[in-house]
Amino acid sequence: MVKSIIYTLVAAVLCLAFFIFSEMYVGAQFEDFHEAVTVLCDKVGSERATDGDVRAVCTMWEEKKSRLHIFIPHNDISQIDYYLFEAGSYIREERYAQALAKLEAVSHMTQSLPSAYSINLENVF
Repeated sequence: MVKSIIYTLVAAVLCLAFFIFSEMYVGAQFEDFHEAVTVLCDKVGSERATDGDVRAVCTMWEEKKSRLHIFIPHNDISQIDYYLFEAGSYIREERYAQALAKLEAVSHMTQSLPSAYSINLENVF
């Protein structure tokens, strides 16, 4: 009986530790990516963005998304992929207004996704 209680408490503590770690990890990954997207948005807004800038942000996203698949649903990740690809196409065509709209959507997603999967009452119930 005592062993069962101890095992249950240990399992609960391990689950809680995993949830806290995953929340902090996902938040940190999106925070870094959000900063890169914000810089790209500023460059697009002033029409100074190049294909190299887009590639740098896309490369950063490729590295991060390979680890985020564990914590975030694939649909959310593919939506960011899609918007980044579209923004890159618009930048190459020098259609900065359309690129900025897509990048602002990516920026909003990088801010809202971590909280959508955090541990709070809204997400539990």
